[in-house]
Amino acid sequence: MKAIVAAIYAGAVRPMPDDGRPTGIFKTPLAGEAEIGREGIVGDAQADRRVHGGPEKALHHFPAEHYARFAAAFTEQAAAFVPGAIGENLTTRGWTEAEVCIGDVYTFGSARLQLSQPRSPCWKIDARFGVDGLTRYVAEHGIAGWYYRVLAPGRCRAGDALELIEREADPVTLAEYWRLRVSPGADRARLQRVADSPGLAPEQRARWQQRLDWLRAQR
Repeated sequence: MKAIVAAIYAGAVRPMPDDGRPTGIFKTPLAGEAEIGREGIVGDAQADRRVHGGPEKALHHFPAEHYARFAAAFTEQAAAFVPGAIGENLTTRGWTEAEVCIGDVYTFGSARLQLSQPRSPCWKIDARFGVDGLTRYVAEHGIAGWYYRVLAPGRCRAGDALELIEREADPVTLAEYWRLRVSPGADRARLQRVADSPGLAPEQRARWQQRLDWLRAQR
């Protein structure tokens, strides 16, 4: 499984236009070679590292085809929905949450990345586009993209391929992850399978296990 990275994006922290709160959502495409360190693209920045950035959320990957869905649902802002606009670091076509799995390991240039968790959409998406409800739409449809941790730093450039080199025998796709996340009646065995997924970020693993523990306590 392989996909070409159409662009690599990075940016500095700047004020959100509506209220001045700091954000790193505004990013621009990089020309030439980029360096990937343990915490992502060298030169990229995040405003609130409680929810973005750090080793478990080092790079954000967003499928370019999701922008067409945004444009169809929010027609007044359609022109603003272009690759890079949601603050991602990498964009491709051909892969969505249905094709990728928790714990997948990929090569990208000379770097090696592992899919660690989906992105959790936040208020900055609505603020970035000046629209109410886009963040909720992203969450309801499970189309927030995903994060990688960096297993091996390296160098890359737009046009390089992300190539799958390792996948678990019984993997959990991100599409299934989102379905189970919002399903109140999900089978506990399936929930445990998510919690036990190799490669899942520790914070997310703890949340799934807390949900399971609560369900078991209801007996």
